[in-house]
Amino acid sequence: MIAPTRRELLQRLACGFGGMALAGLLAEEAMGDAPSADPLAPKRPHFPAKAKRVIFLFMHGGVSHVDTFDPKPRLAELNGKPLPIAKPRFEFGGTGNLLASPWKFQKHGTCGTEISELFPLIGAMADDLCVIRSMNGGNEVSHGPAGLRLNTGDGVFNRPSLGAWTLYGLGTENHDLPGFVSLSPSLYHGGAQCYGSAFLPASYQGMRVGDGTTPFGNASLANTTPADDLDLQRLQLDLLAKSNRDHLAHAGADARLEARIATFELAFRMQASAPKVFDLAAESPSTRALYGIGEEPTDEYGRQCLIARRMVEAGVRFVQVNHSYPRNYWDAHGDLKKNHSTNAKKVDRPVAGLLRDLKARGLLDETLVIFGTEFGRTPASQGGTDGRDHHPHAFSMWMAGGGIQGGMTHGTTDEFGYYVAENKVTIPDFHATILHLLGLDHTKLTFRHAGRDFRLTDVHGEVVKAIIA
Repeated sequence: MIAPTRRELLQRLACGFGGMALAGLLAEEAMGDAPSADPLAPKRPHFPAKAKRVIFLFMHGGVSHVDTFDPKPRLAELNGKPLPIAKPRFEFGGTGNLLASPWKFQKHGTCGTEISELFPLIGAMADDLCVIRSMNGGNEVSHGPAGLRLNTGDGVFNRPSLGAWTLYGLGTENHDLPGFVSLSPSLYHGGAQCYGSAFLPASYQGMRVGDGTTPFGNASLANTTPADDLDLQRLQLDLLAKSNRDHLAHAGADARLEARIATFELAFRMQASAPKVFDLAAESPSTRALYGIGEEPTDEYGRQCLIARRMVEAGVRFVQVNHSYPRNYWDAHGDLKKNHSTNAKKVDRPVAGLLRDLKARGLLDETLVIFGTEFGRTPASQGGTDGRDHHPHAFSMWMAGGGIQGGMTHGTTDEFGYYVAENKVTIPDFHATILHLLGLDHTKLTFRHAGRDFRLTDVHGEVVKAIIA
């Protein structure tokens, strides 16, 4: 005798009212997740897109805006003196007096954008950059919530990541590779949630390659080395797929099982396609040198950036390139000069090389490149005179390519860099703008869950039209 399913039991119990409740829940789910033969099939955007793909360069730990992209001469004038305005109500730790930047700023490109000497090569690309100096992360003063807010839109609850929403809205162009990849993400401060799919179908979650604790040279895609002959694997997968589909026919739709079936098939196809993408020997010596590969301290992040370019070139929709804890970390509560100098030397050349390479190949126009961090750092000192605390109230990020107006800055902070003075860009605004560039209306990209329609920006967010070309 075949054991009844949960659905059949609910239909039999309590005069069938349990079955009615289940039917209602399933109908609700169906509204947000209509069945599809292939959930990752390419989908039409809501309107013509300016960008087709995203490379998100995530600097984990909190890059100091007043030492990189937001010059503040007033800090030098009042160095060592108390802040003459009120400090924020929400702070991570105590801070002292104002601290001047130890780095000089200079104008770059024909646009004249001021960028510090920490990033001379990124600065040379200023005419392609839109530096947003008015980012605001709310009151998320610690790494975990701030990182989750940046990556998922919510610093508290488990929500789908930006990459997962992108994949849900657009699908992917290459069915032999993952549509969303996160290179060397941290295992801390949100961990897998930062590239997860939460309540979206599991097909949209990111695929992790390496992690923040492992040198990227030792990282690889799991389970892509054939253990058995490919013909034998094909027979095994066909048998497994038949068994799973027989189960689905009896038990009803199950997005998690369907995602598992799709993952098995993707892993099978990736055995042939993934090694080609990761084979940097296929690149010319001059291209590898452009990213700083084979040299220190740029080799590791250079490899990540070059693989990101190869992935988007192969049709991967969203690639996040993490410079993350614990091996790479911008959290400078003390030893600011060493921390930021060391980290900047690791990423400046690879990031500039990525922009140059994308531009030379005609890919930058359709690839949105983002350089972001979870928050900035306080203009006041911490731990003596060589450290800064977390600061979500005002900080800087930049974008390039993919429909962005290059050679400009957007927004300003006050004379100290403590608060946004004009054109505040919140995280929901930031997300709404990214989706807009991809051809997606953030108010229409919704998923039905737990009785309501969810979206990446929740009930907030305005597209920052001033930075769009």
